[in-house]
Amino acid sequence: MKLSRILLSFLLLVPLVSAAQSGWIDMQGNPVPETDSARSRDGFSAMVLITPDMNWQEKWDTPPETVPHFSEAKEVGSGGELAILTFLANPKVDPATGMTGVVCDFIVLRPDGSDSTGELDMPCFKVKLPGNPRSVYLSAASLKYVAEPTDPRGTWVVLVTVKDRLRGVEIPLRTSFVVK
Repeated sequence: MKLSRILLSFLLLVPLVSAAQSGWIDMQGNPVPETDSARSRDGFSAMVLITPDMNWQEKWDTPPETVPHFSEAKEVGSGGELAILTFLANPKVDPATGMTGVVCDFIVLRPDGSDSTGELDMPCFKVKLPGNPRSVYLSAASLKYVAEPTDPRGTWVVLVTVKDRLRGVEIPLRTSFVVK
């Protein structure tokens, strides 16, 4: 996974290109209001995205001048696939090592509230950061969901907490999708 790739925009309701000290900004440099799935705290920003684009890795692994676009999904039918991706910007970098220290809790809840997936403190962005920390980066915390015929129908909830251990900041994120 190419972790240091700069994300230039998403094909979403609001295109995101960067994270400023106060949070996410759009392509014109205007602040974007926080949502349950895209937040900032103390200069650190994180976002979770559910996409039907199963070629997301190919879209991401392009030259920096190519703008990757990801569609957003809110539902999936039986046999359908979704990718759950997390992005972040401005992680604190250890001045002695140049390393970041970001971990993630990744929980997916079935419609009845039971855990489908529950991973805590996954190393999701522990890298030697070669570029500008304020760029937007794809984290290693991702999940592929396949809607099996036996999966419960209804709303599945995705909870991701992105934790910058060096900065001492945690950002809870929430999104959902409907299995039809």
